[in-house]
Amino acid sequence: MTPLDSFDIAILRILQRDNTTPQRQIGEAVNLSAPSVQRRIRRMEAEGVITANVAVVAPERVGRPLTIFAQVELVSETPQDIDLMKQRFRDAPEVQQCFYVTGEADFMLVLVVESMAAYEEFTRRSFFQGGNVRKFRTYVSMDAVKTGPALTL
Repeated sequence: MTPLDSFDIAILRILQRDNTTPQRQIGEAVNLSAPSVQRRIRRMEAEGVITANVAVVAPERVGRPLTIFAQVELVSETPQDIDLMKQRFRDAPEVQQCFYVTGEADFMLVLVVESMAAYEEFTRRSFFQGGNVRKFRTYVSMDAVKTGPALTL
């Protein structure tokens, strides 16, 4: 992988704010030509520095106003059981983020759902029917104080 230089970092800062910024405008901001900006962006995409170009959607505007955090502790932690749970959480449409973690819990989930009834259905399907869940703890978000995918560079 090519080390990131100050131009790459400056380009990434702009793209994290708005990835629809025209390359000409990025070039003006970082003192590079538009073709040079384009080459750098393509290289960073190819090398996995830029992993996606997506629209950030407001959950409440699409009928999913409830954000829930769930700590999940497994009964069995064999590699096969861990892989099975990773796949189950990957496949669940309610799961926005899933982290396999150290400590008391095995997984931390961020779920975005339309209601508590929808979350209850998720727990029945993913925790109770699926088996291998010793216990889970639920935390309901009252306010999204700070969210976003941007990294400080």
